[in-house]
Amino acid sequence: MADERFAEHLQHPTGIGVHPPDSHLGIAGGAACGDMIRIRIATDGITVTGAGFEASGCGAATAAASAAVLLVEGESIFDAARVDAAAISAELGELSPGKFHAADLAADALATALGHAVVAAPPRPENDPGRVLVALSGGVDSAVAAVMEAQDGRDVVCVTLELWRSPENDADRSCCSASAVRIARSVAHRAGLPHLTVDLRDQFRAGVVEPYLEGHRAGATPNPCIACNGNVRIDAMVELADRVGAASLVTGHYAQLEGGLLRAGIDPAKDQSYMLAGLAPSTLERLRFPLGELTKPQVRELALEAGISVAKRPESQDLCFLAGTGKRAFLERHGGLDDAPGAIVTSDGAVVGTHHGAHNFTVGQRRGLGLGGGPVRYVIATDPVANTVTVGEAEELLTSTVELTAVALHRSMADVRSVRLRYHSRDIACRLDGTTLHLDEPFAGVAPGQSACLLDGDVVVGTGTIVGPA
Repeated sequence: MADERFAEHLQHPTGIGVHPPDSHLGIAGGAACGDMIRIRIATDGITVTGAGFEASGCGAATAAASAAVLLVEGESIFDAARVDAAAISAELGELSPGKFHAADLAADALATALGHAVVAAPPRPENDPGRVLVALSGGVDSAVAAVMEAQDGRDVVCVTLELWRSPENDADRSCCSASAVRIARSVAHRAGLPHLTVDLRDQFRAGVVEPYLEGHRAGATPNPCIACNGNVRIDAMVELADRVGAASLVTGHYAQLEGGLLRAGIDPAKDQSYMLAGLAPSTLERLRFPLGELTKPQVRELALEAGISVAKRPESQDLCFLAGTGKRAFLERHGGLDDAPGAIVTSDGAVVGTHHGAHNFTVGQRRGLGLGGGPVRYVIATDPVANTVTVGEAEELLTSTVELTAVALHRSMADVRSVRLRYHSRDIACRLDGTTLHLDEPFAGVAPGQSACLLDGDVVVGTGTIVGPA
Protein backbone atom coordinates (compact mmCIF):
# COMPACT_ATOMS: atom_id res chain seq x y z
CA MET A 1 0.00 0.00 0.00
CA ALA A 2 2.86 2.35 0.84
CA ASP A 3 4.50 1.73 -2.53
CA GLU A 4 1.14 2.31 -4.24
CA ARG A 5 0.69 5.73 -2.63
CA PHE A 6 4.20 6.77 -3.57
CA ALA A 7 3.80 5.47 -7.13
CA GLU A 8 0.45 7.27 -7.54
CA HIS A 9 2.00 10.64 -6.63
CA LEU A 10 5.04 9.94 -8.78
CA GLN A 11 3.09 8.84 -11.87
CA HIS A 12 0.11 11.18 -11.50
CA PRO A 13 1.39 14.13 -9.46
CA THR A 14 -1.17 16.57 -8.12
CA GLY A 15 -0.61 20.17 -9.23
CA ILE A 16 2.53 19.67 -11.30
CA GLY A 17 3.16 22.70 -13.47
CA VAL A 18 0.13 24.54 -12.07
CA HIS A 19 0.54 28.30 -11.50
CA PRO A 20 -2.59 29.52 -9.67
CA PRO A 21 -3.44 33.20 -10.28
CA ASP A 22 -1.94 35.57 -7.70
CA SER A 23 0.02 32.73 -6.15
CA HIS A 24 3.13 33.00 -3.99
CA LEU A 25 6.28 30.96 -4.42
CA GLY A 26 8.32 28.95 -1.94
CA ILE A 27 11.60 27.29 -2.94
CA ALA A 28 13.65 24.66 -1.13
CA GLY A 29 16.74 22.68 -2.09
CA GLY A 30 19.32 23.49 -4.72
CA ALA A 31 22.86 22.72 -5.69
CA ALA A 32 23.91 21.29 -2.33
CA CYS A 33 21.53 18.31 -2.50
CA GLY A 34 20.67 18.19 -6.22
CA ASP A 35 16.90 18.30 -5.53
CA MET A 36 14.74 21.40 -5.79
CA ILE A 37 11.06 21.92 -5.07
CA ARG A 38 9.07 25.03 -5.98
CA ILE A 39 5.56 25.27 -4.52
CA ARG A 40 3.04 27.98 -5.35
CA ILE A 41 0.16 28.84 -3.02
CA ALA A 42 -2.83 31.13 -3.54
CA THR A 43 -5.26 32.06 -0.77
CA ASP A 44 -8.24 34.30 -0.18
CA GLY A 45 -6.83 35.10 3.24
CA ILE A 46 -8.80 32.26 4.84
CA THR A 47 -8.51 29.24 2.56
CA VAL A 48 -5.88 27.84 0.19
CA THR A 49 -7.65 28.42 -3.11
CA GLY A 50 -4.98 26.98 -5.38
CA ALA A 51 -1.62 25.19 -5.28
CA GLY A 52 0.94 23.87 -7.74
CA PHE A 53 4.57 22.81 -7.93
CA GLU A 54 7.64 22.06 -9.99
CA ALA A 55 10.35 19.66 -8.85
CA SER A 56 13.72 18.53 -10.13
CA GLY A 57 16.11 15.84 -8.99
CA CYS A 58 14.99 12.48 -7.61
CA GLY A 59 11.49 11.05 -8.00
CA ALA A 60 10.90 11.40 -4.28
CA ALA A 61 11.00 15.19 -4.67
CA THR A 62 8.18 15.07 -7.20
CA ALA A 63 6.11 12.71 -5.06
CA ALA A 64 6.64 14.79 -1.90
CA ALA A 65 5.69 18.04 -3.62
CA SER A 66 2.59 16.40 -5.05
CA ALA A 67 1.61 15.15 -1.60
CA ALA A 68 2.09 18.62 -0.11
CA VAL A 69 -0.16 20.20 -2.73
CA LEU A 70 -2.84 17.56 -2.22
CA LEU A 71 -2.78 18.03 1.56
CA VAL A 72 -3.28 21.81 1.50
CA GLU A 73 -5.46 22.61 -1.49
CA GLY A 74 -8.90 23.69 -0.33
CA GLU A 75 -7.89 23.67 3.34
CA SER A 76 -7.91 26.61 5.74
CA ILE A 77 -4.59 28.42 6.03
CA PHE A 78 -4.33 27.16 9.61
CA ASP A 79 -4.75 23.51 8.63
CA ALA A 80 -2.30 24.06 5.78
CA ALA A 81 0.14 25.54 8.29
CA ARG A 82 0.00 22.28 10.27
CA VAL A 83 1.33 20.21 7.37
CA ASP A 84 4.88 19.08 8.08
CA ALA A 85 7.34 16.56 6.68
CA ALA A 86 5.79 13.76 8.74
CA ALA A 87 2.33 14.45 7.25
CA ILE A 88 3.80 14.51 3.74
CA SER A 89 5.62 11.25 4.40
CA ALA A 90 2.42 9.68 5.76
CA GLU A 91 0.51 10.70 2.62
CA LEU A 92 3.16 8.82 0.63
CA GLY A 93 2.79 5.70 2.76
CA GLU A 94 5.75 6.53 5.03
CA LEU A 95 8.99 7.37 3.25
CA SER A 96 12.16 5.43 3.92
CA PRO A 97 14.96 7.32 5.73
CA GLY A 98 16.76 7.74 2.42
CA LYS A 99 13.76 9.50 0.86
CA PHE A 100 12.54 11.50 3.86
CA HIS A 101 14.77 14.40 2.82
CA ALA A 102 12.28 15.05 0.00
CA ALA A 103 9.47 15.49 2.52
CA ASP A 104 11.62 17.99 4.42
CA LEU A 105 12.19 20.00 1.24
CA ALA A 106 8.50 19.98 0.36
CA ALA A 107 7.61 21.13 3.88
CA ASP A 108 10.18 23.95 3.66
CA ALA A 109 8.91 25.13 0.28
CA LEU A 110 5.29 24.90 1.43
CA ALA A 111 5.96 26.89 4.60
CA THR A 112 7.73 29.65 2.69
CA ALA A 113 4.99 29.91 0.06
CA LEU A 114 2.25 29.94 2.68
CA GLY A 115 4.09 32.63 4.65
CA HIS A 116 4.38 34.85 1.57
CA ALA A 117 0.69 34.33 0.78
CA VAL A 118 -0.50 35.21 4.30
CA VAL A 119 1.73 38.31 4.48
CA ALA A 120 0.28 39.52 1.19
CA ALA A 121 -3.33 38.92 2.27
CA PRO A 122 -5.40 41.93 3.40
CA PRO A 123 -6.09 42.39 7.12
CA ARG A 124 -9.23 40.62 8.27
CA PRO A 125 -12.27 42.83 8.97
CA GLU A 126 -12.05 41.99 12.67
CA ASN A 127 -9.81 39.98 14.95
CA ASP A 128 -10.90 36.99 17.03
CA PRO A 129 -10.40 37.88 20.73
CA GLY A 130 -9.61 34.23 21.45
CA ARG A 131 -6.90 33.91 18.83
CA VAL A 132 -3.25 34.83 19.46
CA LEU A 133 -0.22 34.91 17.23
CA VAL A 134 2.84 33.59 19.08
CA ALA A 135 6.32 34.64 18.00
CA LEU A 136 8.29 31.38 18.04
CA SER A 137 12.08 31.72 17.86
CA GLY A 138 13.11 28.08 18.19
CA GLY A 139 14.22 28.60 21.80
CA VAL A 140 12.69 27.42 25.05
CA ASP A 141 11.15 30.76 26.13
CA SER A 142 8.87 31.28 23.16
CA ALA A 143 7.99 27.57 23.09
CA VAL A 144 6.78 27.73 26.70
CA ALA A 145 4.82 30.90 25.91
CA ALA A 146 3.03 29.07 23.08
CA VAL A 147 2.21 26.07 25.27
CA MET A 148 0.93 28.32 28.07
CA GLU A 149 -1.40 30.09 25.66
CA ALA A 150 -2.71 26.81 24.27
CA GLN A 151 -3.25 25.42 27.78
CA ASP A 152 -5.25 28.54 28.61
CA GLY A 153 -7.63 27.63 25.80
CA ARG A 154 -6.55 30.21 23.24
CA ASP A 155 -6.50 29.54 19.51
CA VAL A 156 -2.74 29.66 18.92
CA VAL A 157 -1.06 30.40 15.60
CA CYS A 158 2.75 30.44 15.57
CA VAL A 159 5.09 32.50 13.42
CA THR A 160 8.86 32.53 13.01
CA LEU A 161 10.80 35.24 11.21
CA GLU A 162 13.87 34.45 9.17
CA LEU A 163 15.97 37.59 9.47
CA TRP A 164 19.48 36.60 8.50
CA ARG A 165 21.21 33.95 6.40
CA SER A 166 24.96 33.87 5.89
CA PRO A 167 27.49 31.05 5.30
CA GLU A 168 29.44 31.84 8.46
CA ASN A 169 26.34 32.08 10.68
CA ASP A 170 26.14 29.53 13.49
CA ALA A 171 22.53 28.34 13.32
CA ASP A 172 22.63 26.76 16.78
CA ARG A 173 23.40 30.13 18.40
CA SER A 174 21.15 32.29 16.25
CA CYS A 175 17.45 32.95 16.85
CA CYS A 176 16.70 34.07 13.30
CA SER A 177 18.44 31.64 10.93
CA ALA A 178 16.84 29.16 8.51
CA SER A 179 17.81 26.38 10.92
CA ALA A 180 16.07 28.16 13.81
CA VAL A 181 12.96 28.46 11.63
CA ARG A 182 12.90 24.69 11.10
CA ILE A 183 13.37 24.03 14.82
CA ALA A 184 10.53 26.43 15.69
CA ARG A 185 8.26 24.84 13.09
CA SER A 186 9.00 21.41 14.53
CA VAL A 187 8.16 22.63 18.06
CA ALA A 188 4.85 24.06 16.84
CA HIS A 189 3.87 20.98 14.83
CA ARG A 190 4.69 18.60 17.67
CA ALA A 191 2.26 20.59 19.78
CA GLY A 192 -0.36 20.41 17.01
CA LEU A 193 -0.14 24.14 16.32
CA PRO A 194 -0.14 25.87 12.92
CA HIS A 195 3.14 27.53 12.03
CA LEU A 196 3.90 30.31 9.54
CA THR A 197 7.33 31.31 8.25
CA VAL A 198 7.95 34.92 7.24
CA ASP A 199 11.08 36.00 5.39
CA LEU A 200 12.11 39.49 6.54
CA ARG A 201 15.75 39.34 5.48
CA ASP A 202 15.56 42.39 3.21
CA GLN A 203 13.82 44.52 5.83
CA PHE A 204 16.24 43.34 8.53
CA ARG A 205 19.24 44.19 6.38
CA ALA A 206 17.88 47.66 5.61
CA GLY A 207 16.49 48.52 9.05
CA VAL A 208 18.99 46.87 11.38
CA VAL A 209 22.21 45.68 9.77
CA GLU A 210 22.88 48.72 7.58
CA PRO A 211 22.38 51.21 10.46
CA TYR A 212 24.64 48.99 12.59
CA LEU A 213 27.36 49.13 9.94
CA GLU A 214 26.88 52.86 9.36
CA GLY A 215 27.09 53.52 13.07
CA HIS A 216 30.45 51.79 13.29
CA ARG A 217 31.69 53.77 10.30
CA ALA A 218 30.79 56.93 12.22
CA GLY A 219 32.50 55.82 15.42
CA ALA A 220 29.34 54.84 17.31
CA THR A 221 28.16 51.56 18.81
CA PRO A 222 24.51 51.08 17.81
CA ASN A 223 22.20 48.70 19.64
CA PRO A 224 20.72 46.55 16.85
CA CYS A 225 18.38 44.56 19.11
CA ILE A 226 16.41 47.65 20.11
CA ALA A 227 16.25 48.75 16.47
CA CYS A 228 15.10 45.28 15.42
CA ASN A 229 12.34 45.04 18.01
CA GLY A 230 11.28 48.67 17.65
CA ASN A 231 11.40 49.09 13.88
CA VAL A 232 11.28 45.71 12.14
CA ARG A 233 10.42 42.55 13.98
CA ILE A 234 7.55 43.22 16.36
CA ASP A 235 5.60 45.58 14.10
CA ALA A 236 5.83 43.07 11.23
CA MET A 237 4.30 40.39 13.42
CA VAL A 238 1.54 42.69 14.65
CA GLU A 239 0.64 43.30 11.00
CA LEU A 240 0.62 39.54 10.44
CA ALA A 241 -1.68 39.13 13.45
CA ASP A 242 -4.25 41.28 11.64
CA ARG A 243 -3.96 39.04 8.58
CA VAL A 244 -4.71 35.88 10.54
CA GLY A 245 -7.35 37.52 12.73
CA ALA A 246 -5.38 37.35 15.99
CA ALA A 247 -6.24 39.94 18.63
CA SER A 248 -2.82 39.78 20.30
CA LEU A 249 0.82 39.03 19.61
CA VAL A 250 2.47 36.89 22.28
CA THR A 251 6.23 36.72 22.75
CA GLY A 252 8.56 34.88 25.10
CA HIS A 253 10.22 38.03 26.42
CA TYR A 254 10.75 38.53 30.13
CA ALA A 255 8.78 41.76 30.44
CA GLN A 256 5.43 43.01 31.72
CA LEU A 257 2.88 45.68 30.86
CA GLU A 258 1.47 48.35 33.15
CA GLY A 259 -0.90 51.12 32.14
CA GLY A 260 -0.18 50.55 28.47
CA LEU A 261 3.58 50.88 28.98
CA LEU A 262 6.44 48.42 29.27
CA ARG A 263 7.48 47.22 32.70
CA ALA A 264 10.44 45.09 33.77
CA GLY A 265 10.03 41.33 34.18
CA ILE A 266 10.29 40.00 37.72
CA ASP A 267 13.50 38.04 37.02
CA PRO A 268 16.24 40.71 37.11
CA ALA A 269 18.71 38.32 35.48
CA LYS A 270 16.44 37.92 32.43
CA ASP A 271 14.51 41.21 32.28
CA GLN A 272 14.29 42.28 28.62
CA SER A 273 12.41 45.57 28.95
CA TYR A 274 15.57 47.43 27.84
CA MET A 275 15.63 45.52 24.54
CA LEU A 276 11.95 46.27 23.96
CA ALA A 277 12.16 49.93 24.95
CA GLY A 278 11.83 51.17 21.37
CA LEU A 279 8.28 49.83 21.00
CA ALA A 280 5.56 52.44 20.58
CA PRO A 281 2.58 52.39 22.99
CA SER A 282 0.29 51.62 20.05
CA THR A 283 2.26 48.43 19.44
CA LEU A 284 2.37 47.53 23.12
CA GLU A 285 -1.43 47.55 23.15
CA ARG A 286 -1.33 44.42 20.99
CA LEU A 287 1.32 42.53 22.99
CA ARG A 288 1.21 39.94 25.76
CA PHE A 289 4.19 38.61 27.76
CA PRO A 290 3.18 35.42 29.61
CA LEU A 291 6.73 34.89 30.95
CA GLY A 292 6.96 38.31 32.61
CA GLU A 293 6.03 36.91 36.01
CA LEU A 294 8.30 33.85 35.75
CA THR A 295 12.00 33.20 36.28
CA LYS A 296 14.18 31.34 33.82
CA PRO A 297 14.43 28.22 36.04
CA GLN A 298 10.63 28.13 36.26
CA VAL A 299 10.39 28.34 32.46
CA ARG A 300 12.88 25.49 32.03
CA GLU A 301 10.85 23.40 34.46
CA LEU A 302 7.61 24.09 32.59
CA ALA A 303 9.31 23.12 29.33
CA LEU A 304 10.47 19.80 30.76
CA GLU A 305 7.02 19.07 32.19
CA ALA A 306 5.43 19.77 28.79
CA GLY A 307 7.98 17.59 26.98
CA ILE A 308 9.16 20.46 24.78
CA SER A 309 12.05 19.28 22.63
CA VAL A 310 14.07 22.48 23.08
CA ALA A 311 13.72 22.51 26.89
CA LYS A 312 17.50 22.34 27.32
CA ARG A 313 18.52 24.29 24.24
CA PRO A 314 21.27 26.84 25.05
CA GLU A 315 20.53 30.57 25.02
CA SER A 316 20.80 32.31 21.68
CA GLN A 317 23.38 35.06 21.20
CA ASP A 318 22.03 38.60 21.60
CA LEU A 319 23.32 39.72 18.21
CA CYS A 320 21.89 36.92 16.10
CA PHE A 321 23.69 37.96 12.93
CA LEU A 322 27.07 37.70 14.69
CA ALA A 323 26.50 34.07 15.71
CA GLY A 324 29.47 32.06 14.50
CA THR A 325 31.60 35.06 13.66
CA GLY A 326 33.17 37.95 15.55
CA LYS A 327 32.30 41.61 15.19
CA ARG A 328 35.59 42.39 13.47
CA ALA A 329 35.05 39.75 10.77
CA PHE A 330 31.41 40.79 10.33
CA LEU A 331 32.26 44.47 9.85
CA GLU A 332 34.84 43.53 7.25
CA ARG A 333 32.69 41.03 5.36
CA HIS A 334 29.41 42.95 5.29
CA GLY A 335 30.43 46.56 5.81
CA GLY A 336 33.71 46.82 3.95
CA LEU A 337 35.37 47.97 7.17
CA ASP A 338 38.77 46.39 6.64
CA ASP A 339 41.68 46.47 9.05
CA ALA A 340 43.15 49.99 9.17
CA PRO A 341 46.12 50.22 11.55
CA GLY A 342 46.20 53.37 13.63
CA ALA A 343 47.48 54.82 16.88
CA ILE A 344 46.26 54.24 20.42
CA VAL A 345 46.81 57.49 22.27
CA THR A 346 46.22 58.97 25.70
CA SER A 347 44.10 62.06 26.27
CA ASP A 348 47.22 64.24 26.13
CA GLY A 349 48.20 62.80 22.73
CA ALA A 350 50.95 60.37 23.74
CA VAL A 351 51.08 57.27 21.53
CA VAL A 352 50.98 54.11 23.67
CA GLY A 353 50.18 51.45 21.07
CA THR A 354 48.57 50.56 17.75
CA HIS A 355 45.22 49.07 16.77
CA HIS A 356 43.70 47.37 13.74
CA GLY A 357 40.84 49.84 13.11
CA ALA A 358 39.04 52.38 15.28
CA HIS A 359 35.69 50.96 14.18
CA ASN A 360 36.42 47.78 16.16
CA PHE A 361 36.41 49.55 19.53
CA THR A 362 33.73 50.98 21.79
CA VAL A 363 33.84 53.43 24.66
CA GLY A 364 34.36 51.65 27.97
CA GLN A 365 36.19 48.69 26.45
CA ARG A 366 39.28 47.50 28.33
CA ARG A 367 40.02 44.10 26.80
CA GLY A 368 41.67 43.55 23.45
CA LEU A 369 43.77 46.73 23.54
CA GLY A 370 47.05 44.83 23.47
CA LEU A 371 48.88 47.38 25.61
CA GLY A 372 50.72 44.88 27.79
CA GLY A 373 51.65 45.84 31.35
CA GLY A 374 51.15 49.11 33.15
CA PRO A 375 47.93 50.68 34.44
CA VAL A 376 44.58 49.31 33.36
CA ARG A 377 43.32 51.47 30.51
CA TYR A 378 39.89 51.86 28.95
CA VAL A 379 38.71 53.24 25.63
CA ILE A 380 37.42 56.73 26.36
CA ALA A 381 36.91 57.86 22.73
CA THR A 382 37.32 56.79 19.11
CA ASP A 383 37.90 58.99 16.08
CA PRO A 384 37.00 57.28 12.77
CA VAL A 385 38.39 60.18 10.71
CA ALA A 386 41.82 60.27 12.35
CA ASN A 387 41.56 56.51 12.98
CA THR A 388 42.69 56.88 16.59
CA VAL A 389 41.59 55.18 19.77
CA THR A 390 41.98 57.27 22.91
CA VAL A 391 42.52 55.41 26.18
CA GLY A 392 42.66 56.46 29.79
CA GLU A 393 42.06 55.36 33.33
CA ALA A 394 38.61 54.53 34.71
CA GLU A 395 38.12 58.01 36.16
CA GLU A 396 38.31 59.55 32.69
CA LEU A 397 35.18 57.62 31.67
CA LEU A 398 33.03 59.18 34.38
CA THR A 399 30.36 61.71 33.47
CA SER A 400 27.32 63.15 35.20
CA THR A 401 25.66 64.53 32.08
CA VAL A 402 24.64 62.66 28.93
CA GLU A 403 23.46 64.17 25.67
CA LEU A 404 20.72 62.31 23.80
CA THR A 405 19.17 62.44 20.38
CA ALA A 406 15.95 60.96 18.96
CA VAL A 407 14.25 61.24 22.35
CA ALA A 408 10.79 59.64 22.42
CA LEU A 409 8.71 60.15 25.56
CA HIS A 410 5.56 58.24 26.50
CA ARG A 411 4.98 60.38 29.60
CA SER A 412 6.06 63.87 30.60
CA MET A 413 9.70 64.85 31.01
CA ALA A 414 9.13 65.12 34.77
CA ASP A 415 8.23 61.42 34.90
CA VAL A 416 11.78 60.43 33.88
CA ARG A 417 13.29 59.57 37.24
CA SER A 418 16.04 57.13 36.31
CA VAL A 419 17.87 55.77 33.27
CA ARG A 420 19.56 52.57 32.16
CA LEU A 421 22.46 53.38 29.86
CA ARG A 422 23.47 49.83 28.95
CA TYR A 423 21.57 46.54 28.82
CA HIS A 424 22.98 45.03 32.00
CA SER A 425 23.86 48.23 33.88
CA ARG A 426 21.94 49.29 36.97
CA ASP A 427 19.42 52.13 36.89
CA ILE A 428 20.74 55.58 37.81
CA ALA A 429 18.56 58.34 39.22
CA CYS A 430 18.46 61.29 36.86
CA ARG A 431 16.63 64.36 35.59
CA LEU A 432 15.88 64.97 31.90
CA ASP A 433 16.15 68.54 30.63
CA GLY A 434 15.32 68.65 26.95
CA THR A 435 17.83 66.25 25.42
CA THR A 436 20.28 66.33 28.33
CA LEU A 437 20.31 63.82 31.16
CA HIS A 438 21.62 65.01 34.50
CA LEU A 439 22.70 61.97 36.52
CA ASP A 440 22.59 61.88 40.31
CA GLU A 441 25.91 60.03 40.28
CA PRO A 442 28.71 59.69 37.69
CA PHE A 443 28.49 56.85 35.17
CA ALA A 444 31.49 55.22 33.50
CA GLY A 445 31.40 54.31 29.84
CA VAL A 446 28.71 56.35 28.10
CA ALA A 447 28.97 54.93 24.57
CA PRO A 448 27.74 56.93 21.57
CA GLY A 449 25.06 55.03 19.65
CA GLN A 450 23.82 53.02 22.61
CA SER A 451 20.26 53.42 23.86
CA ALA A 452 19.14 55.22 26.99
CA CYS A 453 16.10 53.55 28.55
CA LEU A 454 14.18 56.25 30.44
CA LEU A 455 12.36 54.97 33.51
CA ASP A 456 9.85 55.80 36.21
CA GLY A 457 10.54 53.03 38.69
CA ASP A 458 10.56 49.86 36.57
CA VAL A 459 8.24 51.31 33.90
CA VAL A 460 9.74 52.43 30.57
CA VAL A 461 8.54 55.98 29.90
CA GLY A 462 10.82 56.80 26.96
CA THR A 463 14.02 56.20 25.04
CA GLY A 464 16.83 58.12 23.43
CA THR A 465 20.07 57.47 21.59
CA ILE A 466 23.28 58.44 23.34
CA VAL A 467 25.41 61.12 21.64
CA GLY A 468 28.00 61.18 24.42
CA PRO A 469 28.83 63.12 27.57
CA ALA A 470 27.17 66.53 27.49
